[in-house]
Amino acid sequence: MQDFEDIRFYKDEEVEEALRQYVRHPMVKALLQFTFPDKEFSEIEELVVKCRSIRDFQTKVIYHSVDMVLEKSTEGLTYSGFEGLKEDQAYFYISNHRDIILDTSLLNYTLYENNLVMTASAIGDNLVKKPFLLALSALNRNFLVLRGLGPREMLKSSLKLSEYIKKLLFQDGRSVWMAQREGRTKDGSDHTQQGVLKMLAMAKGDLSLCEYFSKIKMVPVAISYEFDPTDILKMPEIMAKRMKETYVKSANEDFNSIMQGALGQKGRIHISACGVMEDEIFSEIEAQEISINDQLKVVAEKIDQKIYENYKLWPANFIAYDLLNNREKYSSKYSDKEKRQFERRLMRRVDLKNALEVNSYLLMYANPVVNKESLYENKS
Repeated sequence: MQDFEDIRFYKDEEVEEALRQYVRHPMVKALLQFTFPDKEFSEIEELVVKCRSIRDFQTKVIYHSVDMVLEKSTEGLTYSGFEGLKEDQAYFYISNHRDIILDTSLLNYTLYENNLVMTASAIGDNLVKKPFLLALSALNRNFLVLRGLGPREMLKSSLKLSEYIKKLLFQDGRSVWMAQREGRTKDGSDHTQQGVLKMLAMAKGDLSLCEYFSKIKMVPVAISYEFDPTDILKMPEIMAKRMKETYVKSANEDFNSIMQGALGQKGRIHISACGVMEDEIFSEIEAQEISINDQLKVVAEKIDQKIYENYKLWPANFIAYDLLNNREKYSSKYSDKEKRQFERRLMRRVDLKNALEVNSYLLMYANPVVNKESLYENKS
């Protein structure tokens, strides 16, 4: 029996004590005052410490936090595909990953709106080094993915993580969310890492890989932001990679990304549930009689295909593609005003004299178009 103490989120009986301990922490207090701007803090505190479970905290507090984020920093959230999911069913959601906190927060907001089982969500332990962030993540049903381990420790940790996900899905009836890759997509090109799927399959027991993936009811999810509020923060790492230089994160880089992701302007947002991956898909893969690694590769490709089929493209994506290629291929997809606005955004964020910097920034927005084009080219 695995011991999950070092990665699990809070049990409901631990929630009240954790809330009492952190409700007056300056950063938590600021979050609560942002969430309930019309209430005195004494009223907010009373509301918070009355939460007796994670669901209480999520529905009475965090749901309203997300509401305020949407009101203050977006032009609205739309979603599709969730009507095809069952209310009492646990699913394994695997999505593209653009924002540290918002991706899973917006998914759970949408699941709640549709009376679907909300998720336990994976988060890297490197993102919650500060005690108040660790507490907030545990209060939001986040479980930890341990980073920075040696090969032997990583293998043991991956097995534990896989077993924990299996327990959540089958014993607890709890949906699970994981990103399709380790770390956020920096360049706008979303692709599933085979390593994520390999970890997931470690708990398959006597089932074949494809049988297990079919059993967990895998639902790819496409999350699309019109504008990335952290685009400028991603540029140093993108540039270092393109210059083949080693990139070292600054001390508060992840925290700054969390704050900018939450409060920065995002335009419109669309989340698409791409449907449960059909048993037939996995049966066909298994029938090919290929190696496990090749099976993982095909499953990753199928997930990517689902995500890009359902990924919502915005005018900014088409503008960036046309600017990058010095063409007007997609000019019918945006107005002159939208193009001028995007060009002003570009001007404020990069040095226009630095061709590599301009190219890198445009790729961040153009790559979703490139990947969607590639999908349809491969089909035809």
